[in-house]
Amino acid sequence: MAEGKTLVGVDIGATSVKVCQLKETRKGLGLVRLGFVPLERQTIVDRHVMNASALVEALQRAFSEGKIRDRDVALSVSGQSVISRKITVPIMTTQELDEQIQWEAENHIPFDIKDVNVDYEILRRRPEAGQMDLLLVAAKRDEINDYVNIARQAKLKPLVVDIDAFTVQNLFEYNRGLPPDQTFAIINVGATQASINIVARGASAFTRDIANGGNYLTEQIARQASASWEQAEELKLQASQPGAPVPAEVAQTLEAVCDTIAAEIQRSLDFFLATSGEDRISRIYLTGGTANLPQLGAAIGRRARVSVEVIQPTERIGIEAKEVNAELLRQRGPQLCVALGLAMRRSKEQRR
Repeated sequence: MAEGKTLVGVDIGATSVKVCQLKETRKGLGLVRLGFVPLERQTIVDRHVMNASALVEALQRAFSEGKIRDRDVALSVSGQSVISRKITVPIMTTQELDEQIQWEAENHIPFDIKDVNVDYEILRRRPEAGQMDLLLVAAKRDEINDYVNIARQAKLKPLVVDIDAFTVQNLFEYNRGLPPDQTFAIINVGATQASINIVARGASAFTRDIANGGNYLTEQIARQASASWEQAEELKLQASQPGAPVPAEVAQTLEAVCDTIAAEIQRSLDFFLATSGEDRISRIYLTGGTANLPQLGAAIGRRARVSVEVIQPTERIGIEAKEVNAELLRQRGPQLCVALGLAMRRSKEQRR
């Protein structure tokens, strides 16, 4: 259950800062402010902030250029510093669970419990079995503190820290709903990683981040075509445009690298099917800045043998203010899923 005002969603990615602000309207959620600022290379490496001053400046620019005055924000983390597990515990009250969750986390999380922040969500109560299913999440405290401190240096007030995969799921649920009778995957492919979230019976059942994304494609194009990073990035973007001419060696490189990423994704899907008791994944939804490459969706569909659909984050979100840069939204829309999901969070929330 959520109360209070919506927060400003701040997605600090490997190559850019995305900032979104939503408001409630009679028709649903509407986008009223949007900010996007590219980051200098090596500002963030493997989710670690290497150039704090550049990141602070980028955050301030994103708020200034997006004309965003509110400073209450929601942030997110992802990658190897985040672990989620679906666990089963005896039925208990919320107070009892709050008291016991640290002990449960010690049994299921492969980090020193002193080094992580732990949270949970109740997925399902099963009174007939005397049990309840939980989604247990742990994130390394150091990374959370790094991002929170950066936000504070930029004169922002972080109220919520979420997980990338779950913010994308919340946005997907708003746009499409979560069918209770289907098992499907939502894959957000960014610059440095692909976040996989498999949803079964209306709740997240499996998450995993793969350390390959759009930057890996750019690196391989640069190597094979003897091009600079900037030239390779331009060739990759050109390849995402329908009907645009692409040099044969670039097309071949994209096919090969996309198949490599698809194979990694498939290994995660196979692991889920082998350990979950589910017999199939009915559909795969792609989003994120790299999802527009047709070679990637084709490779994933070929490996998984299921239908793959690229979805747009703003399917049901209206544009409610002239301050929203329409051209920026058109160009960067697929990259906004995490920021939009974060912007759905509120200043006062209670457990369900």
